[in-house]
This record gives sequence, structure tokens and C-alpha cells, in this order.
Amino acid sequence: MICAAAAVLAAVLCVVLRPLLLRYALARPNARSSHTIPTPQGGGIAVLAGAFVALGLPLWLAPVDSEAARAVLVLALAVAGLGIVGAWDDIRPLPASVRLVLQAACVGFVLFRAAPELRLFPEFLPLSVERALALLAGVWFVNLVNFMDGLDWITVAGMVPVAAALALAGMMGTIDPVTGWLAAALCGGLLGFAPFNRPVARLFLGDVGSLPIGLLTAYLLYRLAGTGAFAAAVILPLYHIADSTITLLRRLARGEKVWEAHRSHFYQQATTNGFSVMGVVGRVALLNLALAAIAGVSLAWPALPVQFACLAVGTVLTGLLLHRFATGPRRG
Repeated sequence: MICAAAAVLAAVLCVVLRPLLLRYALARPNARSSHTIPTPQGGGIAVLAGAFVALGLPLWLAPVDSEAARAVLVLALAVAGLGIVGAWDDIRPLPASVRLVLQAACVGFVLFRAAPELRLFPEFLPLSVERALALLAGVWFVNLVNFMDGLDWITVAGMVPVAAALALAGMMGTIDPVTGWLAAALCGGLLGFAPFNRPVARLFLGDVGSLPIGLLTAYLLYRLAGTGAFAAAVILPLYHIADSTITLLRRLARGEKVWEAHRSHFYQQATTNGFSVMGVVGRVALLNLALAAIAGVSLAWPALPVQFACLAVGTVLTGLLLHRFATGPRRG
């Protein structure tokens, strides 16, 4: 119900906002773009607004723990703040250092105010070290979702299976119900946006959408990891993590300015190497569905050997797709 409501609200908002975005938030093609015609950006506003409005009614009507409700409020404030940063950057690009500081502030606000009780490795890491690593991982996840949002439908193909799997985990009791509702709302918001971003896209998420979606997804995965399901939390977004992290390391090794726009990601290489846009996003979606199933196996059988086996299988499948993107489609 939350997913369907969020989808409808997001779709309606896309229709309402698009004329305004055409006028004030037009993304013009450049040498690093995957699109060839000016396209409005800012569809993320519809995704996020639809998600949080759809979530509001069940939170109001259902008997929800006060801490869970407070966590959602903290998230909403952080998402709004990061959305403002993204909107500003869409219209008038900010210096990389300023963006990073503001992103870290929003991630830290969520980490310390929405999930202060969560510990992933209390037996191995002091609290200060774990919090520092969680902050670093959160900032990186926010940015990697932004970096990966460079092709029509790729964020939909990447994040909808993740959000749907987390919503299902909420229904099964693996994570708390409110976190599951939040995942369902995000899934619905992205589905409502999907028809407008279908290749060839009529609307982009923009930084106003991709950055907050990265923050929301990072929080959801952090919640999942906090239940002891660390392997599942890594497996679900493994394609996005692998593509963006390997690309970053390769650019660092070449001495490139990693904060500048580029076309070095594997999914971008794929289009250069002969894959169609639908060929790329279709393969990413299928991989993410497979990763969701593997994550489900790791949740069903929590024994340590099973966790390592699931991580290994997910890594191999992801590596095979990255290799295929880097080398191009088979020639018959």
C-alpha cells in the first residue's frame, strides 16, 4: 500500500513539476553526458516527496515507537538538507570541498541522531572507530549513487531491487517495520519516476534526487547490517559499490581529478563498447535481482560459511558483468 501510494504521488508530481524544471533546471549535453538533447533534471524531488508523504499516513495512524518516528523525522530533515545541496549544485555547481563537507554533515546528522544505538562490530572496533568508518562509508555511498546516476533508468535498475528487498525484509521481520515501510516508500517513489526516466529520458533525478536517495539507501542498509546481516547489506548494492569503487581507484592510480565529471564507469564504457542503454540497464537490473536472491539466502541461513559463500557468488556475478561491460558484447 505504501509502495503504491508513493508511486502514484511521485508520478503526479513528475507531471506537475516537469514544466517548471524545463524552465529552471535544464541539463544540457556536454562531452561527458550520456544524453544528446537538453533534459530537465530535478525528478528526485518527486521521488522523495512522494515517498515521505506516502509514509506519513501509516506513521500517523499506526502505533509506532517514538524512537522510530523520531528517526524518520531526522531522516526527512537530512534528506531535505542534502536535497537543497543537490539542487544548488544542479543549478550552480558548488566547489567539491564544500559539497563534501555538507554531505558529511547530513550523513553525520543521520548517523548520530537517527541510529545512535546501532553497532555493527562491538566486539572488534571501539565506538569512535566504528562511527568514523560508518561516516566515511555513508559519505561514499551518497556519492557513489550520484556517480552511478549517469544513464537513463540505471538508478531505477539499481535501487528498486535493493529497496524492494529491504521492504520484504521488513515484512518478514528481519528489520523493524518502520524501516521496511521507508524502503517500500522509496521503492514506490522510484517506480513512479521510472516512466519519465525511461530511455530516452524526459526527466532526470538530478543531484537533488541522487544524493538524498543515496543517503536513504545507506541508512536502510545500515539498519539491515545492524541486525547482524552485514553480508546481505553488502550484497544488495554490490554492483553499484563495485563499479564506482573500482572506477575511483583506477582514476586515483592514473592521477586524475576524481571530483571532476568523467565517463570512466563500467556502465559508461558499456555504451561506448556497443551495448544499448536498455542492454546496460537490463543487465544491471537482472544482476541486482540475482543479488537480492543471494542476499535472501544469506538471511535464511546465517551460518558463517553460507555468508562467505553468498558474498563470493555475488562478487563473481558482479565481476563477470563488469568484465562484459569493459570488453563489449559478444560478436556472433
